[in-house]
Amino acid sequence: MRYLHAMVRVRDLDRSLAFYRDALGLVETRRKDVPQGRFTLVYLAAPESPDAEVELTWNYDDEDYGDARNFGHLAFEVDDIHATCADLRAKGVTINRPPRDGRMAFVRSPDGISIELLQKGEALEPVEPWLSMPNTGSW
Repeated sequence: MRYLHAMVRVRDLDRSLAFYRDALGLVETRRKDVPQGRFTLVYLAAPESPDAEVELTWNYDDEDYGDARNFGHLAFEVDDIHATCADLRAKGVTINRPPRDGRMAFVRSPDGISIELLQKGEALEPVEPWLSMPNTGSW
C-alpha cells in the first residue's frame, strides 16, 4: 500500500492556489480539467516531499461544503516556524494559533481547512509577536 494524497474541495480555485501555492509554497505537480464532469483537479506537494500530494477539487457548480471539523487538518514541517508565520501574515493569512511555543502554529485555507505548521527539529525559542498573540477563531 502507498499513500497518494488528501483531497479537499475548494470553492474558488484561484484563491485556493494563492493560498496553497503562493503563500504556503506548495508546488503544482499536475492538473486535470474534466469539463464533461464539471470539475478540475489540481495536485500540489511540498518541494521536499513530492509524493505526498494535496488534491484540490474544484467543482464548477458552486456548493456550500459547510464547516465540518471531521476532516481534521493537513500538516507541514517548516524550517523556521517564526519566519513562516511572519511570511504568511505578510501575505494576508490569519495566524489562528500563533507559534507561542516555538513549535506549532495553525492557519486556515480560504475554504476553512486547518493547516498545521510544525517546526522541524527542536522547538525554537519563543519570541514576540507570537509569544503574546492570542488565538484567533478556531483551527
